[in-house]
This record gives sequence, C-alpha cells and structure tokens, in this order.
Amino acid sequence: MRRFFLIAGEPSGDALGAALMAGLKELHPDVAFAGVGGPLMAAQGLESLFAMDELSVMGLAEVLPRYRQLKRRIAECAAAVLAQKPDALITVDSPDFSLRVARRVKATSDIRTVHYVAPTVWAWRSGRARKMVGVIDQVLALFPFEPPYMEDEGLRCDFVGHPVVTQPRADAGAIAAFRAAHGLAPDTPLLLALPGSRLGEVGRLAPVFGAALRPVLARHPSLRVVLPAAPSVAGQVAGMVADWPGDPILLDPRGRDGAAVLAEKRAAFAAADVALAASGTVSLELAAARTPMVIAYNMNWLSFRIIRYMAKIDTVTLINIITGTRVVPEFLGPDCEPGPISAALLTLLDDTDARAAQVAAEDETMALLGRGTAPPGLRAAHAVLDGLPPQVA
Repeated sequence: MRRFFLIAGEPSGDALGAALMAGLKELHPDVAFAGVGGPLMAAQGLESLFAMDELSVMGLAEVLPRYRQLKRRIAECAAAVLAQKPDALITVDSPDFSLRVARRVKATSDIRTVHYVAPTVWAWRSGRARKMVGVIDQVLALFPFEPPYMEDEGLRCDFVGHPVVTQPRADAGAIAAFRAAHGLAPDTPLLLALPGSRLGEVGRLAPVFGAALRPVLARHPSLRVVLPAAPSVAGQVAGMVADWPGDPILLDPRGRDGAAVLAEKRAAFAAADVALAASGTVSLELAAARTPMVIAYNMNWLSFRIIRYMAKIDTVTLINIITGTRVVPEFLGPDCEPGPISAALLTLLDDTDARAAQVAAEDETMALLGRGTAPPGLRAAHAVLDGLPPQVA
C-alpha cells in the first residue's frame, strides 16, 4: 500500500489535491490518504485533521491574530506526518504554511516531500526556489516554462499541466440558452467586464472600467455589457456598476445554486466577443473560451512601484508569457486609464485580424498547458509515483 499525507489550504488547492488523489487511485488502487483538505479532497477519501478554512488567511492583518493557532497547526501537521511515515508529504500551494510543515518534517526524517504549484520565481523573488532546497524534493509545475527555474537550484520539477484545460466548455446550445435567458438576440455583440473578485480591486477598477466603456458603447450602441460578479463582492459590484453606461447585465450569484452559476459564467465567457478583465488567472479562463481580451489593473502607488522594481518580466498576462508574445494588451498601474483601455477595446471590436491573433495565441496557450493530453491530476500522480523508490515485495 502507498500512503500519502496531503495539505491544501485554499479552494484552488483543494481542487488540485482532489484531482491528484483521483489520479493516484487510478494508477495505484491500493492507496491511503491523510492530511488537511476541503470538500473535494474529502470526496476522494481524505479525513481532514481540521477544517481547511483555518489555513485560508491572507495578508499580515489577517494572519497576526491567528499566528499562535497557525503555529500549533504547523506543529500538529508535522507531528502527524512523522508519526504516520507516509511515502510522501504532498503540500498543495499555500507555501507560507506548507513549507513550514515540510521543513519540520525534513529536520528529523527522510520522508519525501512534494510541493504542487511552483512559486512564481520567473516573475519576481527568485530566491524562493533556493529556500526550497533541502526542504522539498520535487515540485509539480502548472506551466511549461517553470521547470528550468527550479532545476537551476537542483530541484526536481515536473510540468503536469494546468487545471483550466480540463474545465468544461459551453457548447452552442448553452450559449443560445444564455442569450435567450437574458433577452439577447443571437447576433447581439457582447463585452464581458471582469473587474476582480476582491473588494479592494473592484473598488479601484470598477470606475475605470465604467468610464472606459462609454466611448466603446458610443461607437457600438448595440453592444451589451455582461458582468459576472464573484460571490464575495456581488453586493458591492451591483452598487458600483449602477451608473455604468449601456444597462449592463449583472450575473448575480447570490442565493443561487453554485453549479448553475458556474455554468452560466462559462456560457457568458463563450458567448462574449471581447472582454475587459483584471489581471489574474481569469485570463486563462477567457483563453479557454477563445475570448479576446484587454487586461487592466491598478493598485496602491507604492505597491506598484515596488513590484515593478522587483519584477523580472514586462507583462503579467499569462497568455503573453506562455506564448512569448505580447498579443494581449494590458494597462497596469498608472497606465490603467479609461482612454487607452477604450482604444484597445475598440481595436479588438473593429479589427478582425486583431481578434484572430489573440484567439490563435489562446489556442496555443491551451495546447502548451496540456489540452488534448492526460488530465493534470493524472500527470501529477504519474510524477509523484515516479519519484518514489520501488516498493519492497
């Protein structure tokens, strides 16, 4: 029997961990799991030591009041790993917590440690890879360009693919149903507006997005704006977009079934002609739906200057990074202004070639992330098992 101890601290990590567990069970049915995870990992057979939500804290202000509790949980997890002696400790993202557990485990044992999701050393803070040496034996990477950065520090790193390639895509029937549900004719052009999922970023971006849309709608009066709101900020978004032009269609998830909300969001992504979005992994969701986009983001002036100073790349959009192009226009920090954003959106709407270039880059991105190959969870399971010594009969 193979035994694995897994730790995930966020919903995204819970999804990655569950897919990995499913892959391990497929490749090695005689397997047992322990650790910390959420509902998706529980469905795969994990009985969590404690609620994963305890680890879902971000930022200094949130962490400080729970510092002692988190330290206790680190010690508790490390003690459980040492007592159970699994074939491997697999930590999924949440590096601030996970790597502290792994460091304690490695201090008194030779238990193999695997970290799922490579740190973004290709973007900034390259020293994070060096700090993993001696703590982590193997890294599982979501992006194909990441392994060399880890390998340069002597770490084994396997590219296993990104989960976006396995997400369902809305078909023609779903798109038609979405349009009908919102009174949209089959030929009505649609623009997605995605100003973020956190209150701070929505507060900064919503006014800019609204102003940027005015000249766009003036030139394209038949255009409809669709705004899928994240559950965490739906109420605030509804108020912030009340004075946007064009009577935007707000997709409000509050009080609705989660699966239905997700299906509607995918249909909206697939139905849209173009999108204006905050920077982040949403760009990959848009790429999976083959939706051309403009990316915009702003933050505190000092934070932007510090990050810009430390950054090792000149773009934050993953399609640009993965394909080695700059086909997706982006407006960051002081460049996040309505005028340039409007001009970029109008170019996409008016120029068939510009849209086609983006769609080609999006298709290339999905192929490079693993679309058409084995699912990332199964590839991750292969990599984990490949790193283990043969079992003694």
